This record gives sequence, structure tokens and C-alpha cells, in this order.
Amino acid sequence: MNPLDFILKKDLSRRDFLKYCAVTAAAFGLADSVVPRMASALESALSKPPVIWIEGSDCAGCSESFLANLNPGPAEIILDKISLRYHETVMNASGSLAESVLDETYAKGKYVLVVEGAIPTAQDGRFCTVAGNKFTDITTKLAGKAAAIVAVGACATYGGIPAAGPTGAVGVSKFFNGRMDDKIINLPTCPLKPDHFVATLLYYLTEHKVPPRDRYLRPTALYGMLLHDNCPRRAHYDAGQFLSDWNDPGQKDWCLFQKGCKGPFTYTDCSLHYWNDGANFCIAAGSPCAGCAQPEFYAGFTPLYAEQAGLPVANTAEMNADTVGYVLGGAAVVAVGAHAVGRAVSSGKKDNGEGGDGK
Repeated sequence: MNPLDFILKKDLSRRDFLKYCAVTAAAFGLADSVVPRMASALESALSKPPVIWIEGSDCAGCSESFLANLNPGPAEIILDKISLRYHETVMNASGSLAESVLDETYAKGKYVLVVEGAIPTAQDGRFCTVAGNKFTDITTKLAGKAAAIVAVGACATYGGIPAAGPTGAVGVSKFFNGRMDDKIINLPTCPLKPDHFVATLLYYLTEHKVPPRDRYLRPTALYGMLLHDNCPRRAHYDAGQFLSDWNDPGQKDWCLFQKGCKGPFTYTDCSLHYWNDGANFCIAAGSPCAGCAQPEFYAGFTPLYAEQAGLPVANTAEMNADTVGYVLGGAAVVAVGAHAVGRAVSSGKKDNGEGGDGK
């Protein structure tokens, strides 16, 4: 079961509900005394926090990913748990009516601002306009009264694919030149992992502050683990077995590093908590990791299907896990946060440790 199903499950027992809160608190490094407050937040304060979701230079893939989530479904989140005041893809209103709702919400302030898509800055921001307004101006205005700013997806966090083009596209933090970093929460990957959004919202509503983040403003509980350390093909990497011929059945499930896998450079929980309600993720489906959770994506990781420089042991015929761990700069790091919660509550599997560079 998707661990975040516990947050919205209508028939959740009081016992399991409190257990979920306790394990969530532990995963984020909170004291036991916070559990009653977390439960209260979920039962009351979680009711209708105002959310404004804006889109800049993007493909709307993060919105689609969020809307395709299964557990919990988008209707449960939008109708039961948050007040989504403005979202160009989801809302029924349009034109002046939609903009009036946006203006009203802005006037009251203290909303959660979700930014999807990069912010084009070239030619004075003329590459992206919404309702006749430049996206640079929209973002600047709304960020001023936001209680928290959640940048979702690779484009909004670090520029993504648009940053490789001529529009001067940048992520939210770079756009504000660090001035808003105290309230920015980056949730990269391409597209957004919707469970990351729900888990982050839960933490914020409970603690009324941004969660502990790494130097790239990512929640350490969700991005504090190196994908490579828990890759299902890791044993082949350690054995020096690298796929070179897609058509050779003898190389099935071999390490994809020589085919461009960025797993050894990417901090994300994808290899531990699969996408689409646990159905799959890139490497398990036979595709190299593109490194979409990293600031280097996209321009710094191209070409995507060529071996990434910087890992000298990649072509070594004989290696061991200790050598690999030393080269990568640390011991194996495993998942924590919302995904450890699900395992602890639903299946009783052993808890994992925490890693990443905290802030």
C-alpha cells in the first residue's frame, strides 16, 4: 500500500492513525511530544489550507502526475484536504472569474504557493505570459505573501529542460537569487512525484515551517538517499557487469551506467518507493536514470544515453561495494520519511537509516 494512503484513508483506525503520526515524526527527526500536535493538525488544521498553483515554462507534466495519483486520489486531496484556489489546468473557472479568485486569495496572504515550470527571464520575461501578465511578475507578486513556496518538478526547481534553451529559464530559488530560500521547498524529478507533494504538505501543516532541507532545498527525508545505493541492478555494478548490447539476453538486468544511468549521482527515493502507486520506476523498466532530481538535469547530464564522466571505477572489471562506496563519497544511504512510515505501519518491515546533507 502506498504509505500516503494512511493520510487520507477514511476507514483508518485511531490506533493506526496515531501510529502513522508517530512514525512520521520519527522519520523527520521530531520528538515524541509532537505526535499529539501532528494528530491535531491532521484532524483539524489539515481541513482547508489555501493553495495557489501556477504554471510557467512547462509541459504540465507535474500537474498530470499529481492528477493521476491513485492513493490518495487527487479528488480526495483537492476536495477534502486543501482549498485549491487557483490552478489553470484543474479549475472550472476561466477568464476574469478565475483571476478574481486569484486576486482575492493573494489579498488575504498566508497561502501555499506551488510553482510548476521554469521562469523565463530573457527579453524581460516576454517568453511566458499568463492572462496578459509576464510570469516573472506573477511569481514575484505571489511569492511576496506566500507562507511557503513549493517548487514542483525539475523545471521549477532548477530550470530543467527549458534552462537548456534560449529563454533564460531558471528555477524559483535562482530567480529570487536566494532571497526566498527560507520558505522555498524544492521537489524535483521530472515529473513531480505526487507522494512527495502530499508528504511535504503534511509536514508543513503540522509544523508550520519548511522541513529540514539539503543544500539544494530538497527535503532530506525524501531526497537524502543515493539512488545507486538501493538500485535493483547494484549487484551487477559491484561485479563490473555493465550492459553494452541491448539485444544480448545474457546482459539482461546488468548495470546501465555505460548507457547513461545517472543513478550514482542522483539523490532520490525512486529505487525504494516506485512511481505510480508502486508499479515501476525508470531503471526497473529498463531505462537509465536521467538524474532528474539533480540540479544538473537537463543540460549538465546530456547526452542522457552516454556514460557520465566522473566515476573512475565504472569500467573496472573487479570491484567491491566498499570501493564503490568510497568513490561515491560515503556509505549506503537508505530511505526515510513518508516511505518508511508506510513500511513500518503496514508491514512491520525493519526501519532504515537516514542520510544526505542536511541543512
